[in-house]
Amino acid sequence: MEHWTEYTRFTTALLVILDPFIAIPLFLSLTHGQDGRQRRRIAFITSVAVAVVLVLAAVFGDSLLAFMGTSLSSFRVGGGIVLLLMALAMLRAESDTLRTTYSEKKTAEEMSSVAVVPLAIPMLAGPGAISTVIIQMQRSALPLHPFVVIGCILLVCFVLWMVLSLAMQIGNTLGNIGMSIIDRLFGLLLAAISIEIIANGLRGLFPALG
Repeated sequence: MEHWTEYTRFTTALLVILDPFIAIPLFLSLTHGQDGRQRRRIAFITSVAVAVVLVLAAVFGDSLLAFMGTSLSSFRVGGGIVLLLMALAMLRAESDTLRTTYSEKKTAEEMSSVAVVPLAIPMLAGPGAISTVIIQMQRSALPLHPFVVIGCILLVCFVLWMVLSLAMQIGNTLGNIGMSIIDRLFGLLLAAISIEIIANGLRGLFPALG
């Protein structure tokens, strides 16, 4: 099994990629007028939906790559570029075109559905998170590796649930400036992670670079 630092790095990377803080403004907008219990319910549904998407990507990602005839190295380069674009958008405080926009809908019937779309997919469980999970699953063939990766995913989703459950308090405490600073710091970390993923992919595609 991979050294424990590989899993702590993966957990950190996945948390940075999901970036629950970037979802707070949209979460508060879509749940405007809802009480605390309803907001916690929506936060729970969102976190479960993200966990399901990422676990499915972890379990079936390898089969999907094989079916499409795509090598892991090329997927690393492509996934790394996606992450780099996300990081640059975060650093410039621009709207990330890889994350969809969504008009506000506040009717009671829509509250459960917005927890899945757009909050869970693709705002949080987008192409960056999915590609990161698939890449991590390929790092080891040992029997315990998939279970540890899934455990890391569930841990990150638990943190996501905590952040969204406290979205109102976090938003009021940090304000727009505080969340902007956090978003830029996450963007810087994500840029470094994406460059490393691209470099590993290029070394796999072009062994001479190693």
